[in-house]
Amino acid sequence: MSRLANKVAIITGAAMGQGAAEAYLFAQEGAKVIAADVCEKELAEIVEKINRDFPGAAVGVKLDVSSEEDWQAALKVCLESYGTVDILVNNAGIGSKGINYDKTDYSAFEHVMKINAWGPFVGMKTVAPVMIQKRSGSIVNVSSLAAVVSVEFNAYSLSKGAVVSLTRAAAAEMGQYGVRVNTIIPGTIVTPMTRIICDYPKVLASCEEKTCLGHIGEPDDIAYGVLYLASDESKYTTGADLTIDGGERFKDKLELEM
Repeated sequence: MSRLANKVAIITGAAMGQGAAEAYLFAQEGAKVIAADVCEKELAEIVEKINRDFPGAAVGVKLDVSSEEDWQAALKVCLESYGTVDILVNNAGIGSKGINYDKTDYSAFEHVMKINAWGPFVGMKTVAPVMIQKRSGSIVNVSSLAAVVSVEFNAYSLSKGAVVSLTRAAAAEMGQYGVRVNTIIPGTIVTPMTRIICDYPKVLASCEEKTCLGHIGEPDDIAYGVLYLASDESKYTTGADLTIDGGERFKDKLELEM
């Protein structure tokens, strides 16, 4: 289990859901992990679990991804702890409460954009110079199926669409320095952010029906895709969008009635 042996990774949103699954899997595959999140209690729990199973493999860092100061502090911890950084996974994100144009005010829209779009940008701005200097690195930005199909969460969809465009631009710019930048596009995954789906049987049934495989995904389904893009197995892959959605994108628009 050494697909990431001698690699150092920063993973945002690592306290729960996809980020926690990624942090644990990376440690299992030999990486040293800076697990970053604003949810300190949950973050401490996943870091304790990782270090119990893989001693010394993880360090927890409180990180608001919209804060440049927090990013600089997280990078400092990473370099002091492990000496370098090879992988950046911009996983942290939030949902959009307003589902239509007339239900989304400016403050809510701005908050979603700051976390989901500005956050990955600042992360790359902070971490990429280390990778560029050593002429190697892998950045994985987590978008959403909402970026590419019709889903009535407009601020969220726009923010995740920005992640796809940001990734492609960064890949074009950083490739000359040996830094790869790719996007993961998850479909509906059971995480704390999407847990509300399970509380509404009609919505859950619709989500399951609208996939080719007949069920929604789990955090590990995304974590293994992120692992591939982070590892040297994808050494000739950059600017790519890896969609992991059980075939959801091929089905009709969801009926989001609660």
